[in-house]
Order: sequence, then C-alpha cells, then structure tokens
Amino acid sequence: MDVEGKLYVGKSVKPEYLTLRLANRHGLITGATGTGKTVTLQILAEAFSNAGVPVFAADVKGDLSGIAMKGEPKDGLTKRAAEIGLDPYNNDAFPTIFWDLFGEQGAPIRTTVSEMGPLLLSRLMNLNEVQEGVLNIAFRVADQEGLLLLDLKDLQSLLTLVGESAEQLTLRYGNVSKASIGAIQRQLLVLENQGGMNFFGEPALKIDDMMRTTRDGRGYVSILAADKLMQSPRLYATFLLWLMSEMFENLDEVGDPDRPKLVFFFDEAHLLFNDAPAALLEKIEQVVRLIRSKGVGVYFVTQNPLDVPDRVSSQLGNRVQHALRAYSPREQKAVKAAASTFRQNPAFDTEEAITQLGVGEALVSMLEEKGAPGIVERTLIRPPSSRLGPITTQERKQIIQNSPVAGHYETVEDRESAFEVLQKRAAETAASVEEAQKDPDSAGAPVGGGIGSILGSLFGVGTGRGKRLTPTQRVAREVTRTVTNRVAGQIAANLGKSVAGSVGGSVGRAIVRGALGSILRR
Repeated sequence: MDVEGKLYVGKSVKPEYLTLRLANRHGLITGATGTGKTVTLQILAEAFSNAGVPVFAADVKGDLSGIAMKGEPKDGLTKRAAEIGLDPYNNDAFPTIFWDLFGEQGAPIRTTVSEMGPLLLSRLMNLNEVQEGVLNIAFRVADQEGLLLLDLKDLQSLLTLVGESAEQLTLRYGNVSKASIGAIQRQLLVLENQGGMNFFGEPALKIDDMMRTTRDGRGYVSILAADKLMQSPRLYATFLLWLMSEMFENLDEVGDPDRPKLVFFFDEAHLLFNDAPAALLEKIEQVVRLIRSKGVGVYFVTQNPLDVPDRVSSQLGNRVQHALRAYSPREQKAVKAAASTFRQNPAFDTEEAITQLGVGEALVSMLEEKGAPGIVERTLIRPPSSRLGPITTQERKQIIQNSPVAGHYETVEDRESAFEVLQKRAAETAASVEEAQKDPDSAGAPVGGGIGSILGSLFGVGTGRGKRLTPTQRVAREVTRTVTNRVAGQIAANLGKSVAGSVGGSVGRAIVRGALGSILRR
C-alpha cells in the first residue's frame, strides 16, 4: 500500500494518504475518549519514522510507549488489515528515545530559566499583568548585572535582590512592590513542589537529540512520559510550547522540503489554550504559522475541535476526525463546528457521520498535491505495526540503557550563576562588616562606632553621658544615634539574607549619604 512520498493512513472508497511534502502544513486529530485518537497518532508516528522523519510525541496515558516494541498479530488487527487490503501487514518495532521531566521513565529534560523567558514563566506561574511586569524587570536587572539565570534558586535569589532594590528600580522602570515580589516567590514555591526544580537547570536539552535518525535512515520517535506530568497541566502545556518555540528559534529556514525535518504531536492540546492571555495566544499563533518554514509539522490532538482557537485551527490542513458525541448543547455545537471545517462530500452528511463513526474509523481530509484540502472521506484507519498498549518497566529500562542519549543528561551540572554570585557578594559584605567592627576608623567601613566618630567629629558631639551639651549639639547627638541604629539595623537585616548582602551594603551607604547631606545642608 506504500506509495513514494506518501504515508498510508487507511481506506475509504480509495486508499487515503498523507503527502509527505505537505506534512509540515500541520494537522488536527480530534475525537471523544476511546474512539482511536492514540492509535491514529501511533500509525502516523510509525509512518513518519519509516520515511526518515524524527517524531516527538507526549505519552499522556502510557499507551504510546508500545511503539518501541514489535506488535503481535492479534485477530482484530489482522482482520482490519484484510478489510482494507493492507498486504503485506507486518509487525515491527520502531527506534525510540524515552524522555521524562522527572528523569524516572526516560532521559531527563531540562532548560534554563533564561531560555524559558519571562512570558512563558509568567504563564507557568499564572501571574497577573502587574506581576509579569515585575518579572520582566527582574530579567532586565539580571542582564545588567551579568547574572546567569539557570535554575529556580537563581531566580529566587534575583527576586530577593530586586525586592531589596525596589525603591531605586521603581524610579527607573515603574512600580516594583514587595507584595508582587512575594506573590512571585510563592508561585515559585508552588512550581518547585510540582517538580519544576527538575525542569530548570543544566545540562539543557539539545534540540538535535530529538532529531536523530538511525543508520538505516529511520527517524527516532521521542516519547515524553507525561502521565505524572499531567498532574501539573500548566507545566505540561508550557513545556511543550517552550519546546516548539526552541525549535522555531534554533532551526534553519528550509521552506517546503520534500519531507519534514521533524513532526511534533501535541496531545491534550486544550491545556495549551485554556485561559491563555492574549500575548501568549499571539506567540502560539506566530510559532505555528512560521515553524512550517523550519520544516517542522505540528499536529494537535484533542477531544473537541473547539479546543483550538480559530486563528490556529485555520492553519491545520491535514485533519482526522474521530467520533464525537452530541448529547449536550456544547457537544452539538462542536459537531457542527467540526463538520464545517471539511470540504464536504456529497455522498454523505458530514455532521451526521461524525456521530456515527465506530472505533478506529474517522473522517479524513488530507491536503492534496497543490495544497488544497481533499474531499472528506469516511475512512477505516490502518492497524499499527508496533505493540498496542504500554511496554513493561523492564522493557523500558532496557531501551533507556541502549538509548543514543544515555549518559548525556543524567548528571546535573551546577556552574556559577546568579545564586552563587550573590552568595559570594553577601560573604564579602559580611567580611567587610566584621573588619569594620574590629577597626572602626578603617576606610570604607562606616558602621557602629565609626559612624558615631564621623558625626561626632563634624559637630564636636560625643555619644557618652555626663557632658553638658548645647541644644544644637543635643539635636545632632540624636541624629547620630538615629542614623547609627538605622544603618546597623539595615545591615544586620540584610546580612540575614544569604543572597542580598551586597544590596544591604548599598542601602546602608545610601542612608548615610542622605543623613549627612541633610545635616550638612542645615
């Protein structure tokens, strides 16, 4: 059934193919639970792999992992093969790399805080507009200070620095409130509890590792273990969007190649669009629209076609629609919407057919040679060659050990970044304060007795008792005590914060300069 440059999908009144040259025009796979979406994803991944195209797909339920193992000739599958004239129907395993954000069911995937950027981080932490603005200011400060943002502790340290410098930063960039800083820090704690600590750090993922081919020319299928990740749906959706964005930013322009450089399946796609702010939707639309020129095809997989916004859905040319139920008003609306996206077939009522499809049956419309959508056909989807259902723990372990990325990502690297730099500054400040306390007259250590000595020498005022003072001298002495206590308290408070010691020194010096300037003016 194979045809040069085409992938066999199934049979209607004729064989249905996905043209490889048009596969980077994206696609949509929809249908209710249990209607066969995962099997459709599996047979497309198999076909792309055989055509030398690497594939990335998230395995939400664990079923897709079976693609790594040779299938068995079960009665239902052989019957379907005979029904659609698939001869020969062979069982086969496909080259697979398993990935896992938590590093438990595959190679760990990491990125850095800087690569994620403030927009996606704000989405990840569900920040409001004001908090997102503060996070953008924090990233600007990191750039100006030359601070590397690699993991979450780097970002937490940076936010502490921004909070301590809020007054100065407010004058330069706009309001930076400690309440907003606190809200972001709390969301970082939530993210950390959800497993975000595992996601941020080094070594960061190399996109090339997801675009591998075997020696015999087959594309590797990268499977992301997402069953645990789905417990944090915002992390799941933001990660996949980041991955698409990384591909878009790092791959070269190739126009419309004879076959895609990679095909990306985005399962449970509704999680990407739920409550997404306008800025994020614009980014998604931009990535989907432009990534095709990088040779990447994106296929959204979801239950309801209404889950995908119109401006994204309009760019999805290859469509497979499994059965939908039409019991509620929303479901009836979804059926009508799905039917309206197809090029109608006069042989049957599309809207009615959507509700009557059996398991493993779908309405299929693929782009034709000139890029126009084909007439929708009621199609029996071909059976997969690999295993239906999940692999065993032992089988997964063996595949991970033999993976081409084995040993590349397991060991965490923790090079000097914002956290370490700010800790070092804090230690230096602490050492300076200790030295100043030992030698009050030393330069650059205006604390404790040193402050009293400086102000006393200016006004002939001591801080001891028993000396008769003029009213002016008494006022000066109170100023001396107030400034001394304030600076000492400020430094002590800042020294208690491991990442803000350097800021404490600058704040203390600012208070001394302000106090001296005021007194001298008088």
